[in-house]
This record gives sequence, structure tokens and C-alpha cells, in this order.
Amino acid sequence: MSRVAILRAIIALPLAVMLALGALIAAWLYTGNIPFAGGTQWFSVVKVGEAHFSDEPNEPFFFLVVGNDGREGDTDVRGDAIHLIGVNPALRSATILDIPRDISAAIPGNGRQKINAAQAIGGLPLLAETVADLVGVNIPYAITTDFGGFIALVDGVGGVDVFVDTEMSDRNSGAFFTPGLHHMNGEQALQYSRDRYDLPNGDIGRSFNQGNLIIAALAQMQANNLGAAGTLRSLAILGAHTRLEGVGLSDLYRLGRLALSIDPANVRNIVIPVGAGSGTDLALGAGAAGLFADFADDAVLQSH
Repeated sequence: MSRVAILRAIIALPLAVMLALGALIAAWLYTGNIPFAGGTQWFSVVKVGEAHFSDEPNEPFFFLVVGNDGREGDTDVRGDAIHLIGVNPALRSATILDIPRDISAAIPGNGRQKINAAQAIGGLPLLAETVADLVGVNIPYAITTDFGGFIALVDGVGGVDVFVDTEMSDRNSGAFFTPGLHHMNGEQALQYSRDRYDLPNGDIGRSFNQGNLIIAALAQMQANNLGAAGTLRSLAILGAHTRLEGVGLSDLYRLGRLALSIDPANVRNIVIPVGAGSGTDLALGAGAAGLFADFADDAVLQSH
């Protein structure tokens, strides 16, 4: 590989990922903090569909961002934090669709099950296919991390400022926060993003909070620009902690150029409508089809 290709590879990965789970990563890139040396894997980026992006893309595109329930040594993991992010390059806007893990969905070749089972059955590609069928969009890239990777990412940015809407006092997740702005380290951010037992609407609220965490980290990235030299130094370290599967470097490079142009104020976060069910096998709620259509055409919600 040429030196130019290597440089593009280093640049491409984090900036593209930044638009999704990489909002956390990108914030780290601009603090200059290097959390670890070595090749511990924090997250994976997988190409699961076909896509090609020009130097100046103007068509909307979509990422699947998944926080899985894996601990060290786990091989059978489920996607418990599922977020579909649509980006509209022309409008410099994005939308996060938060998908509760208990939604019932048709998993290709496996009937109807809780949507988070798709990752355990067929990995990220099957979960991406399931979400794509549910919403009606093409998903060319999927990104995932586990508990340890999530904590490392947030600690790497020096923590994230998050506004807590309601009091949290949950021994199950370890989340104990008063309403207001909190500077959270990795462990605290994980606790915040996992809390559901003391929220008024349970997993629905948890899914929404996870989307807010992504936007908060993107906002922090915008406020901590160290310049090109510091960015490249951090990117080189980050590359050692990432696994790529079938991802086109040229596509990611072009996508990455758009990342810095997305204003957090132009990122909409919304939980998909949820209907009746047992609490562990929920149907889609009224209005879901309309929301998906509004989202799928241009990644921007005009009527929701």
C-alpha cells in the first residue's frame, strides 16, 4: 500500500465513524488524550451493503450503530443499543432513529423475534439487514462496540458533558444522577446509557438517552479542535483499536470529510413509535410507517 493510501486509511476510519458511534471517538481525537497503547479492540466497522460516494456526495446515506451486551470473552452477543443514523450531506443535517431492543421484527430466515436477537444469530450483517427491512433504507455500514470498548472511548475523550433530564437512582445499572449537566467518565456514561428501571418509560427512555449521548459527544468534538497535527497523532493510535471488515477506504475517506460539517444542532434524535406488547416483544406503534417514510427519503424528518 502506498504512503498516500496509508494516510487516507488513518484519516478515513475515525472521521466516518464519528457520524455514528464515532461521535464519542471524534471528541477524543480533538482532546489529544491517548488512553491506551497496544491493539485492544474497541469497536468494529463492517461493510454490509453496497455504496459508493463521490468527492462531493449529495445523496443521503445511513449507518447502523450498535452497542452490544458483550463482556470480555463473550462470543454470543446481542445488540442492545440500536441506532440508525441518517445523514443528509446537502443539508448538513442528520437524524438518529433510536430502536428499542424489545421491538418485534422479522429476522430474515429466522421468523419474528426481538430485534436484538439478530446480532446473536448472524452478527452485524444480519442485524443491519433486519433494520434495513424494518425501516426501508439501504444500510451499507454497521458499527459496534461492547461495554469495555464504550468505557475506553469515553475515558479517551476525557469524559463527556451530558444533560440528565430526570433523576436517576438505579442500582441495576449503577446510575445515580440528579437532573442537570454532568461531566461523565466512561463508567458513568455506561451507567447512564444502561439505566431503564427507574425511567418513566423504561427502555424507550434508555434508547433516547443513548442518542442524546452521541449528540453530546459530537458537540464536545466541535468545541475541542487541536488542529491537524494533534488530530493525525490521535488517529494513528485509534487505528490500532479498530477492526475493519470489507470497508472501502476511499468511501470512508470521502465520508469523513463531511463529518466536521455536521452541526450537533442539526442532529435530530427520536425513538421510533412503540405499540402494545409484553414488554419484551413490542409491536411497532401507530405512525411508524409514516415516520420511516419521512426518514428514508432524505434522512431528515419534515413532518415528525
